[in-house]
Amino acid sequence: MDVSIRPVESNELGEGATTESSMTDAPNSSPLQPTFSIVTISFNQVQFLRETIESVLSQTYPYVEYVVVDPGSTDGSRELIRRYRDRISHIIFEPDLGPADGLNRGFAKTKGDLLGFLNSDDVLYPDALQRVAHYFSRHPRIGVVSGHCDIIDGSGLKLRKMFSDRYNIRAAAHCACYLAQAATFFRRSAFRATDGFNNANRVNWDAELWIDMAKAGTAFGRINAVLAGFRLHKQGITGSGSLKKLHEASASNFFRTILGRDPVGADEVRRMYYRLRRLVTNPRAYWETLAHGPIFGRTLVDGP
Repeated sequence: MDVSIRPVESNELGEGATTESSMTDAPNSSPLQPTFSIVTISFNQVQFLRETIESVLSQTYPYVEYVVVDPGSTDGSRELIRRYRDRISHIIFEPDLGPADGLNRGFAKTKGDLLGFLNSDDVLYPDALQRVAHYFSRHPRIGVVSGHCDIIDGSGLKLRKMFSDRYNIRAAAHCACYLAQAATFFRRSAFRATDGFNNANRVNWDAELWIDMAKAGTAFGRINAVLAGFRLHKQGITGSGSLKKLHEASASNFFRTILGRDPVGADEVRRMYYRLRRLVTNPRAYWETLAHGPIFGRTLVDGP
């Protein structure tokens, strides 16, 4: 979930707001082959952006609507995006209030049946959308599905894997349930059942959306496949040293959102239970950390 820190004040972004479209409708699809709408939010990560864009445009699945949102990059990202204007469905160059707002603006432009979002330093693997479409076609009652991710560094080296859990909202309340964001996709109906991304959330807007979807009654599934590369580097939010503290600060808010109360002493026992439960239900996540180290707290490599 690495997105460079974006300005809070939208009027400081300098360049005027523009939107560009290379087509007026989402690609034609059928009930058995629905259209994906993928949104990328970009801000001053030009060293990774080309690989991100190419990973979406080179998908083996044919029905993909692609939206790229950039509120004011100054490192050449916008010039790179413009080079793909004939292959990107919608380009949004306008100030926003942060990553969550950028995603809301991006998805407002889409028409696809299945949705996902990819940050401007992450990558989708070539058959990711094909696998996800196949899963959704076989599981019509599932509204959100997650696969797994490779954790990669700034040079593209694979550091370890992240194995998504089977989503359980009570486990999420106790910080014992995680989904690989870059490998998570959802139906438009699941997104519409929420108020979208919380514009005030600047760190884990994805986790908050999963909670909102679960509270709305959406069913979650899991694909046992590595679908994406999730990048850690010094400039990204996930790679920054303050991320752990920011996550800790939001954990109590999520707890209250899910359970409707503040934590009490007995919750330490419940948290231990859910962490032990995670060890049983997703042992690969535990062994991956034991063998290759945690996701956070690493010495990180910058991009090329």
